[in-house]
Amino acid sequence: MTNALDVLRARGFVAQISDEEGLRRAVERGPLTLYQGFDPTATSLHTGNLVGIMALAHMQEAGHRPIAVIGGGTGMIGDPSERASERPMLAVDEIHLNLAGIRQQFSRYLDFSQDRALMVDNADWLLDLKWIDFLRDVGRHFTVNQLMQHGTYRERFETGSFSFVELNYALVQAYDFLHLYRK
Repeated sequence: MTNALDVLRARGFVAQISDEEGLRRAVERGPLTLYQGFDPTATSLHTGNLVGIMALAHMQEAGHRPIAVIGGGTGMIGDPSERASERPMLAVDEIHLNLAGIRQQFSRYLDFSQDRALMVDNADWLLDLKWIDFLRDVGRHFTVNQLMQHGTYRERFETGSFSFVELNYALVQAYDFLHLYRK
């Protein structure tokens, strides 16, 4: 198994690592399962998505198992990161059309045969959440102060253009991690 961390560093994917020794041990112990999310904001992936897809592909080539999370659920909110204003809300039919378009693009980069990689849609678990249960079980672990540490959140809040829906995006992303860890 190739050391994927060295490959990613050599190719310019790594800017900083909080616990490099721990990550190196985990990569060498492997195989790891890792994931990245992609929201269906258009019928096609864009060049910005390619960095994440190629990182998943390099990890797979090194013997690890990537999960591409296509955000049918998070896409209904819209990622506020790096945005000066709220994303336009997409109609559910438009999200489904976009999901169909991007699903087929992943197979060019990842091998999904024999569960070597997975593609999952977070709408499968997010849309069934009960709001009060979610707040009690997940939301209570976050403070507004923690959420406001995100640069985009803070900047948009200060200009008065940050919605309650967008504030919840980080919680929903955290729930994706919890769900994937459990399943």
